[in-house]
Amino acid sequence: MHTTHTRTFVAAAVGLGLVTLSACSSSPSSSDDGAGSKTVTLVSHDSWAVSKNVLKDFEKRSGYQVRVLKDGDAGQAVNKAILTKDNPQGDVFFGVDNTLLSRALDNGLFQPYAAKGLGTVGTAYQLDAARHRVTPIDYGDICVNYDKAYFSKHKLTPPTSYADLVKPQYKNLLVTENASTSSPGLGFLLGSAAEYGNGGWPDYWKKLKANGVKVVDGWEQAYNEEFSGSAGGRKAGGDRPLVVSYASSPPAEVIYADPKPSTAPTGVATGTCFRQIEFAGLLSNARNTEGGKALIDFLVSKEFQEDMPLNMFVYPVVKGATVPAEFTEYGPAAKDPETMAPDSIAANRDQWVKTWTSLVLR
Repeated sequence: MHTTHTRTFVAAAVGLGLVTLSACSSSPSSSDDGAGSKTVTLVSHDSWAVSKNVLKDFEKRSGYQVRVLKDGDAGQAVNKAILTKDNPQGDVFFGVDNTLLSRALDNGLFQPYAAKGLGTVGTAYQLDAARHRVTPIDYGDICVNYDKAYFSKHKLTPPTSYADLVKPQYKNLLVTENASTSSPGLGFLLGSAAEYGNGGWPDYWKKLKANGVKVVDGWEQAYNEEFSGSAGGRKAGGDRPLVVSYASSPPAEVIYADPKPSTAPTGVATGTCFRQIEFAGLLSNARNTEGGKALIDFLVSKEFQEDMPLNMFVYPVVKGATVPAEFTEYGPAAKDPETMAPDSIAANRDQWVKTWTSLVLR
């Protein structure tokens, strides 16, 4: 783990699609990167991160130099990739998740490629198994986190479920992200829809709104500015002790703290989790398809999969990949997270986001 680029950010570096760790990339190459080019370009969200030595290993073994282009939060990055698909910015896109997958597939963003090593990837994560347009890379759980010190000081039991969050004792305590601009915000909306059904979730959100939920644009602002339990939030004077983040956020609070506390200062409301799976795919009009295929093979290699948890705070999808002890100790994956079938997300997502926007933001 290279900590030089994380110190300034302390515990902010948490979450799928949301970590701002520096990417290790080679210098931009000429615009004619095509077949036979030795540069392969990865397009991703801001949270792409890999240890330098692990990336160097790949570059040495494969003969390709990796260039990385970061395009903002996951939702923004996917939308930009769709808009530029006829003349893509790169060869491989990493960071489309199960909440946005159908949008990418329906827009023909990717070409089929069955990665070498796909047999080691858990079948539960292979949501496009019939066509292999995307390869699963990691998973994590979007969950409400709580500030332990706040609840202890106020002699209040932290919430554990969606139902708890609308109770009067938690009024004005929760901050979440905008479901139309943020992947954890969308995950939390989908989790509530999985919990209460198509007919019940709008009512639930009316109650949340009446109970003082605060909505901000993205994870960065919610977690690092508004949430009283994060290192960033404490500095910024954040006053919300409940935030929509990840089950892997508490270990980040420990790992990046100096000195390290013996227990995480934050906890997870385990009954509020929604399972997120992230994928990579070979872009339909990639110039360097051979380099792109080699890069996708690398992303499901054990070396990359084991490097991922402490860089991007996500779990590996490859069977037998080990996860660092502190990761499992302070942030075990949710035992029974909400999930939703991709076709159900595809059929409802855009309408639900519209309804959510008019209910919660207007």
